[in-house]
Amino acid sequence: MIEVSEALTRILSTIAPLGIETVSLMDATGRICAAPVLACLSNPPVAVSAMDGYAVRTADATTGATLRVIGEAPAGHPSGLSVTDGTCLRIFTGSAIPAGADSVLIQENTIRAGERITVTEGVTAGRFIRPQGLDFVKGQILVPAGRRLSARDIGLAAAGNCPWLTVRRRPRVAILSTGDEIVLPGETPPPGSIVGSAAFMLAALLRRAGAEPVILPVARDTPVSLREATSGLGAIDLLLTIGGASVGDYDLVKSALGEEGLVTDFWKIAMRPGKPLMFGHLGATPVIGLPGNPVAAFVCSVVFVLPALRAMTGEIVSDDGTEPAVLGCDVPANDRRLDHLRATLVRQPDGTLLATPFARQDSSMMAPLAACDALVLREPHAAAAQKGEVCRIIRFGTFAD
Repeated sequence: MIEVSEALTRILSTIAPLGIETVSLMDATGRICAAPVLACLSNPPVAVSAMDGYAVRTADATTGATLRVIGEAPAGHPSGLSVTDGTCLRIFTGSAIPAGADSVLIQENTIRAGERITVTEGVTAGRFIRPQGLDFVKGQILVPAGRRLSARDIGLAAAGNCPWLTVRRRPRVAILSTGDEIVLPGETPPPGSIVGSAAFMLAALLRRAGAEPVILPVARDTPVSLREATSGLGAIDLLLTIGGASVGDYDLVKSALGEEGLVTDFWKIAMRPGKPLMFGHLGATPVIGLPGNPVAAFVCSVVFVLPALRAMTGEIVSDDGTEPAVLGCDVPANDRRLDHLRATLVRQPDGTLLATPFARQDSSMMAPLAACDALVLREPHAAAAQKGEVCRIIRFGTFAD
């Protein structure tokens, strides 16, 4: 067995970023930005008013002064007029500041009579003016490469007059379940069979991570069935197999795909759940052989598959995905494998996270997986830990919803 960190390093060392494509703002949410988004204009493009009122010269708009209104300029309709000695221009929020004006006198601080106003409270220079480029200037980087585009990023790109964005292509991932015992959801399982849940769970996980999953027909426990299932894959970026990678008589993935050209990099890792994990290449396509137990398949996907997808899309992640918490119960000493305990999370009054592992951690139990909020990490050979001690967790966020 190899350590989890070494397995992840070996997987990522073989992953190359995918190609790029150009998409519209409407299609860019959740995609990985492949090139910096540069502002095509400044925002605001010109100095504008932040309030309804009058564009004035500061020197003229003193308390008690009377000014002549020379016109008005609603937002989007510059008047072309200039403010001169003793005059002002009626403007509104978003109106362009006319030449000659250096401040905005809000309408609440005036008394108007016909075409004249009386100033009831004087102004200071620059008051209520949003200068050109206050938000950003033309040519400024609005969104860096490597960021997963959020709704806020899309809004910022739109404000910068950038209707098209350069993004990484979505990874195409094929998911192959194996086993004579697997039936599809909705079918009546015959004696000895189980409903295959892992493929659908992983497809949902991959889709939330920005990939395009394809669920292949279930391969039965014969070399011929396994070879047929993978013979017409077409253009995919990653193949995930579920089950058949352990040491049983009917665990045939490694040998059957080996006859089709699979080159295995490693097999078996010091991890719980997920010891029988395989990695290799079928031609140029990376292959990750996940355990058959659905919980183990999910945990291994969080630890290995999601980082592989980030590498494919060039997504930049600033940390290792773990964070501190405190244990909500005692946990026993660990053996030589890195343990991933399913746990609930509660935010305590002091702001810390209380992580409480479930009493039963069987890797076939789907209900606790659906109810958990995080994985508590227990290092190999870790001593027993008591409630209240600090631990490290992988918190499930949007990717696992």
